[in-house]
Amino acid sequence: MEKPSFLRSKIGGLPRPFWALWGGTLVNRLGTMVMPFTGVYLTQSRGLSVAAAGLVMGVFGAGSLLSQLLAGVLTDRIGRRATLAGGMLATAVFMLALGYSTSLPAILASMFALGLVIDVYRPASNALVADLVSPEERPRAYGLLFWGINLGYSVGMTAGGWLAELGFTWLFWIDAVSCVVFAVLVWRAVPETRPRERHETGGFGLVLRDRVMVGFTLVMLGHALVYSQTMTMLPVAMTDVVKLSPREFGVAMALNGVLIVVVQPLVSGWLGRRDPARTLALGIAVMGAGFALTAFVTSTLGLAATIAIWTVGEIITAGIPGAVVAALAPPELRGRYSGLFGFAWSLAAVLAPLLGGPLLEIGPGALWFTIGGVGAVAAIGMLLLGPAIRRR
Repeated sequence: MEKPSFLRSKIGGLPRPFWALWGGTLVNRLGTMVMPFTGVYLTQSRGLSVAAAGLVMGVFGAGSLLSQLLAGVLTDRIGRRATLAGGMLATAVFMLALGYSTSLPAILASMFALGLVIDVYRPASNALVADLVSPEERPRAYGLLFWGINLGYSVGMTAGGWLAELGFTWLFWIDAVSCVVFAVLVWRAVPETRPRERHETGGFGLVLRDRVMVGFTLVMLGHALVYSQTMTMLPVAMTDVVKLSPREFGVAMALNGVLIVVVQPLVSGWLGRRDPARTLALGIAVMGAGFALTAFVTSTLGLAATIAIWTVGEIITAGIPGAVVAALAPPELRGRYSGLFGFAWSLAAVLAPLLGGPLLEIGPGALWFTIGGVGAVAAIGMLLLGPAIRRR
């Protein structure tokens, strides 16, 4: 039976290896249960102080900063499939090592190693999509990956909260098994796509000499600083300052996942046909506006309204950054370009609490208006880069 035209327009036209990659990503995100509960695990299960738990998370951040750059080089040198599968297997090993570590030195070592390998798959995955999918379909393909990640993460978070009550060991084993499943699926169903004829190009010198890519990375750093507030200062501000309960905050945040899962696949194809620079600038501006309005939140309903606004911006931007990186990068350097792009997100995850904490101490307005301003500057930067991106 022929697929309905609506369904075909949303999922048709993409190669089978892409769907294997998408399926592996979904399984992996369904099993992502440890990281959202790491702070609780360290303080409650391992008895660490808040300061010690902060040190452990800082070590994880240091590993993640190196992760994207290392993965970018490996993706181009040893191949997309080997880097992705190897990164997933290493993540499984160090996930279990963390779960069975009891002393602070062992926990620190496991967390640094986990930070180093847990996102190795990202540059490899981005390069695989660029290699497998035509330029016209890339925004939709990256958007579908974004959708799968959010779908899996939403289910995984819900199940993880329930399983954590039975014992944290369950979380580590489920996470590790999902990583192994992802690795096996990619190894068996996704071909190696690294260009056969290539030149050894060393590290990131050629990427850093690409002024358009460097400019785009800076814009993405601003965008990532805005988005990273969802996982850093937003929970603190809403529970400590606005005095919402964790349950009220969780209910409001659930709106983000629901909107993405329901709306994003319906609009990804249409958004993918728009000018990428202007569309991305619009999405970044809407996200910035949504966070700026958070300064006026005094209730769960008000928080839900601002979440709806910045989620619209998130939906608009989904899939476009990956397509831009793929367009800018020569085929033999797609791993390194994706690694530099990923580095901006890792750096933002480290900087967001360091910058947001002092601003929140000044007051909610200082934090959220500053974040809105960062979003506005990033959107303007994206518009200025538009002509150069269109020429490429």
